[in-house]
Amino acid sequence: MGPDVPLLNDYKQEFFLKRFPQTLLGGPRFKLGYCAPPYIYVNQIILFLTPWLWGGVGTLLYQLGVMKDSCAAALSGGLMFVTALALQMTNLYAKQKTVTVERMQIQSTLTDEDEFEFSSCVGSETVKFIIPGKKYIINTVFHSLLAGVLCGLGTWYLLPNRITLLYNNIGGTVVIFVFGWVTICIGEYSLIINTATETATFQALDTYEITALMRPFYIFVFIAVDLAHRFAVNAPILEQTNQILHILFLFLPFLWAMGILPPLDALFLWGMEQLLEFGLGGSPMSSNTKLLVMFLISAGTAIASYFIPSPLGVILFMTGFGFILSLNLSEIGFAFKHTMISHLASSKAKNAHRGLSIQFGWREFIFYVTVLAFALTEAGLLHQFAGSSSSSQGRPQAIASYILILLLVIMWILREIQRVYLFGVFRNPFYPKDVRTVAVFMEKQRRLMKVGVVRRILLTLVSPFAMIAFLSLDHSLQNLHSVSVSIGFTRMFRMVWQNTENALLDMVVVSAAQMLVFNPDLWWNRSLDTGIKLLLVGLLRDRLLQFLSKLHFAIAILLTSWTEKKQRRRSSAALIALNVAFFPVLLALVAVSALLSSPLLPLFTLPVFLVGFPRPLRSWPGPAGGTACVCSDTVYYRQLVPGLAAALQSALAAGGLGLSLPGSHYLCRFQDRLMWILVLEKGFTYCGVNIKGLELQETSCHAAEAHRVDEIFEMAFEHQEHTRILSPNPHFGHILTPCTVVPVRLYSDARNVLSGIIDSHENLKHLKDDFVKVLVWMLVQYCYKKSKTWESPGSANRNKQESFPENQHSGAVKGSRALREEDSFSVDTVEDWTDDSDIFDFEPSSRTRDRKDPGQLGLTPKVHLSIPGSIETQSQDFLQEMSPEDKLNRAMMLGLPAVDKGKQPEVLSRVEFSCSYSELLSIPEEWRTAPVPSSKVSEMRQRFPEEWYHFVLSQLDFFHLKEKPSSLLTDLMKDKALKELYIHGVLSCCFGLFGLDNAVPAPRHVFRAYTGGIPWSAGLDWLTGKPELFQLALKAFRYTFKLMLDKASLGPVENFKELVNYLEGYESDWYIGLVSDLEWQQAVLQEKPYLFSLGHDPSMGIYTGRVLTLQELLVQVGKLNAEAVRGQWANLSWELLYATNDDEERYSIQAHPALLRNLTVQAADPPLGYPVYSSQLLQLPLF
Repeated sequence: MGPDVPLLNDYKQEFFLKRFPQTLLGGPRFKLGYCAPPYIYVNQIILFLTPWLWGGVGTLLYQLGVMKDSCAAALSGGLMFVTALALQMTNLYAKQKTVTVERMQIQSTLTDEDEFEFSSCVGSETVKFIIPGKKYIINTVFHSLLAGVLCGLGTWYLLPNRITLLYNNIGGTVVIFVFGWVTICIGEYSLIINTATETATFQALDTYEITALMRPFYIFVFIAVDLAHRFAVNAPILEQTNQILHILFLFLPFLWAMGILPPLDALFLWGMEQLLEFGLGGSPMSSNTKLLVMFLISAGTAIASYFIPSPLGVILFMTGFGFILSLNLSEIGFAFKHTMISHLASSKAKNAHRGLSIQFGWREFIFYVTVLAFALTEAGLLHQFAGSSSSSQGRPQAIASYILILLLVIMWILREIQRVYLFGVFRNPFYPKDVRTVAVFMEKQRRLMKVGVVRRILLTLVSPFAMIAFLSLDHSLQNLHSVSVSIGFTRMFRMVWQNTENALLDMVVVSAAQMLVFNPDLWWNRSLDTGIKLLLVGLLRDRLLQFLSKLHFAIAILLTSWTEKKQRRRSSAALIALNVAFFPVLLALVAVSALLSSPLLPLFTLPVFLVGFPRPLRSWPGPAGGTACVCSDTVYYRQLVPGLAAALQSALAAGGLGLSLPGSHYLCRFQDRLMWILVLEKGFTYCGVNIKGLELQETSCHAAEAHRVDEIFEMAFEHQEHTRILSPNPHFGHILTPCTVVPVRLYSDARNVLSGIIDSHENLKHLKDDFVKVLVWMLVQYCYKKSKTWESPGSANRNKQESFPENQHSGAVKGSRALREEDSFSVDTVEDWTDDSDIFDFEPSSRTRDRKDPGQLGLTPKVHLSIPGSIETQSQDFLQEMSPEDKLNRAMMLGLPAVDKGKQPEVLSRVEFSCSYSELLSIPEEWRTAPVPSSKVSEMRQRFPEEWYHFVLSQLDFFHLKEKPSSLLTDLMKDKALKELYIHGVLSCCFGLFGLDNAVPAPRHVFRAYTGGIPWSAGLDWLTGKPELFQLALKAFRYTFKLMLDKASLGPVENFKELVNYLEGYESDWYIGLVSDLEWQQAVLQEKPYLFSLGHDPSMGIYTGRVLTLQELLVQVGKLNAEAVRGQWANLSWELLYATNDDEERYSIQAHPALLRNLTVQAADPPLGYPVYSSQLLQLPLF
């Protein structure tokens, strides 16, 4: 599809043009899309201006000196509360009236779904249209009360005298008064009349009607600052802030309409996350519950540290809790819970605990306790030392500063050495070249693995203790501590463990500033202690990195909108010119977005940039791994994710993935699989990630972007032999930067065209003979495995004798019935015919309808055993017990070959074996009841591979028998009755799959037999009536087909031993079936070494073979620009939740190889994205 595809289709454009004015004004619907009476618009205008009316009454009374400002505000608020409550009661009355009077009203299917029929100015339909009402009664009262408070405080906030005191300007007072009341009217309308759909939407559903509170909340924030200024004394900062906010108050409708201000749920989650990370030294969390709990515990720790009187106690408290809170507490709690269960419950719970001890056990517990003890000891001793050596106050901390600088340089170098590109720009000369196999890669990377171990030790043990030394020696902790000291140092003592690399960088920056700035009277040295300095540096570092990433993203969109031909729209030149002309504005937007830590939103992914509303780093409201679009491809990701997680664990610990922080995104590629990795949380020796799997069925857009990903990775990892040292990254500037490759145990997928094999006459000619051999082997193995449940041949005989009479009758009945189950002529109606009934009657006679079968009457079927050599006779009772089908067959023998009465297949004579142990290998009797002519039995006796049959029997060991004769195998081979059973069994299966024809099967018939889709025949009807035998025959045929392929590619089978090896290999190491089988998915999850499937392409007329091979292979990993992902996800959220642009061919989902737009949309959480797999939070230990 071309680049000029419409951003919104015609219907969505009309919908958007109706919705946006409603959002801008807070809910009034002035553009309906159909003709409405004038009073609809007049009523909405009156309701919109009602708060201004009541506020004007209070303002007028105050200006005339009749009432005080507080009383005037109370009067306005009271009037608004009564009005709001009355409006809600009116809505409830209109709903009840509609339910009782208009219950039978039928909507016309020709009218639009949102079209109303208005009867009068105050009719029920008019009221329901203008005032939709609240879902909950409590919200009816609460929102009405809140509307009154908002109107009262708004009156107080916009009193003209008060505004004049702030600005001393009559013109400014009038402007602020008029447009300020417009802002309040917008907030009141959305609260009490009709809540507008917000452009800033975080949750897809507003279950508890929180959206209505969004605009009043921000108005209350502005009013709160004004109230603080009113009651504060000598606060020039508050006065200046109040003046600025009064002006900004006029622009609130614009900020709401542009979606810059977040909804309340996103605001509080974002606020907690920012305070936890930058105020308390923690990490973003993977779920809202964990975020809330961790925030409360961390805030309580910071508050408690303020009330500890002893400086030494403060140091020890901060050090201890900083370490403990940086651990993976949820995993520790989970392991502790199962440990307690293992002591109280059975051995089953103990086994569960042993499985969990890999993540957290005694080894980890002892390690953490040891590290904590050393940290507390170091902090206490160094603090005491710093307090006693007052003469050389700064020298010990200066030494610690030099050590930190050295550690930072070493760790930075060791981290970059692990990646294929240094700083993402130049090729790393130390990285292994041309890595394509695991063995070669592991051999070349052995030195880098040693470097990774050194870096891991420096990061986990050396750096935290060095930073604790720097903090403990600080003079700010020697004096009586303050709130700033409690906040700053509580944060840093935790960040030392929680985010070691960034903490090290922050301390080096502060140390360098202290060394370079010698003036003690400078504001930096005079007013700030070390903890606050580190807090400001950390905040500045984060916002600066965000600014650079967002700027990279904006420039990438700007340039590719012209350089990528498929992205070049008619408007591209104009948009680029505007961005260049207003580049300072673009920089300002990027800076504001970075300061707020909110995504930079490219509208429709065009170079039209907006500031998205702040939201948590994970971008979505739900927990990780909550939902996914599960399909048949999901199983491949379920299999590889455990191995990928283990490989990522090593790469993260060694630094091969660069600086991995919460919010980092990675993309992994192997063949047709794409794995999207999001880092959710990180702490001391652990990292929490979510892994998503993208679809394998590549669309054109998916394929275009996947091809670019393959090209980037191939240039980085597979074409290095001809590159120069420190050569530049040819794809520098792309949002994907290759990092490393990791070995993962997964399935490689190979697809081959079988032309020349499946259509070879020579191969197909041997197919039937091989099928007989494979089936003989399979039947023998089946019976042998079944015999292991019997202890001796005597018990086998007893079991046979007990089951024989019942099987003799029921097996024959089922055999004859199965042949006619699917016949178009229903034999069940024959029994219902009577002499008096007509053949065209629709119902049987009452006499036959009322008849009950013997089972219902409680009769027990009689059993008649046949005596060898005697003539079979059947009594009248037995005839009554026969089913209607058998009576019809007995009378007419429709559709069956003619047989003598003495050889009826319904009753089988008992087989007399020459060896008593043959019963162990006897096939079920109903498996040899196929209606096959005797000539075919003789023919099968000649074709039966007797030598192969003897060889298969000779491979049996019968170890499960306690007492067995030495000549057991010889006696079994000589037993002709046993061989006759197998001849009948094999013939029955051949009759079901190939019929009675001896012709060479065609490729189409072979394919249909492999898939189990053979056309109906009498033999197949009989075979499918024996499900277990049918599955054995189908399995044998699939093994035979795979054997034919192996013989064609590897050469003929030399002897029986080699053939047995083939079959045993198929049984143990292979799953041979169809991709659509449930067993295929089970085999993938069980990690069968090989899987084979046969396919057919009708369009090209070719047959294909697909082989999955489980092996350790290299998966390529690259790091994505996190801000590019967040920006595209922000646009996706706006476009689908607000503009409802769910067109599958919309512009913003088309392929964009430079931004990976289609893949990014896929990786979003459902319902906006559609990953086929999404893991739960995976906790990766990093030490």
